[in-house]
Amino acid sequence: MKRLAIPAALATCALSLSPTALLGTAQAATTLPTLSLTLTKTTIAVSGATQSGAVNVVSSATGTKEAAAILFALRPGVTVAEVTEFLKTKKAGDADAAGKYGSIVFDAEVNPGQKSEAQTVLHTGQYLALVAEGEGGPNRYVPFTVTAAPSPAALPAPEATERTIEFGFRGPKTLHDGELVRFENEGYLVHMDVAFPVKSMKAAKKVLADLLSGREKGLEKMIAGPPVGFAGPISHEGFQQEVIAAKPGIYVQVCFMETQDGRDHTRLGMERIIKIAK
Repeated sequence: MKRLAIPAALATCALSLSPTALLGTAQAATTLPTLSLTLTKTTIAVSGATQSGAVNVVSSATGTKEAAAILFALRPGVTVAEVTEFLKTKKAGDADAAGKYGSIVFDAEVNPGQKSEAQTVLHTGQYLALVAEGEGGPNRYVPFTVTAAPSPAALPAPEATERTIEFGFRGPKTLHDGELVRFENEGYLVHMDVAFPVKSMKAAKKVLADLLSGREKGLEKMIAGPPVGFAGPISHEGFQQEVIAAKPGIYVQVCFMETQDGRDHTRLGMERIIKIAK
């Protein structure tokens, strides 16, 4: 359940995600139950809707740096103690190894003093809300239970859907500011969905070629701003949806998860050029 390993060239850029780089207030979010995740330097707290059905997840943070709020759904019969013991092992650095215990169903970046909003669906069962910072694994967590709602809320229909598979992206190559977009993982491995702006189409093509070959030197010179975190590492069939509020332009969409032999998914084809338009 390790966080993404950003290549060194990208790490030199401004990687903190601003509210406009992340998402706007989700359409119809006010009609959905709200699940609140509050992150601090030492804790994470869960409040609000803990019943099954669609929810608007509102995350906020204080005193953290490059933090992510994660929801992990435990498999039936798996205990919280088993998962927390797993998190102490070296295998916890492999997000796919966590599949033995459950699924990463939600993963969103959260900046101090800013709120992050995204929609998803919760099913009945035992969950862990976790915090991860930088490239480290989750280092604080709290268990909670999702009970059956008498009338589960339904998600609003997205205007576009982006999908990750082994090893690539599917869906429209142009997204629009203010558009409600669903990001889902149809692959069997854990994938993430991140995009970073580039200065031109020529630069985008050069970045694709360099990432595919593993050449990172000089990439920072072609990046035009902070990345957009559509969805952090999520498991098979995991999804979340949000309103696009990123600056219009040309972006390179990538997954920086790693294979067991240490290769970034970008080297296997999980990279493409997309546009964000007004």
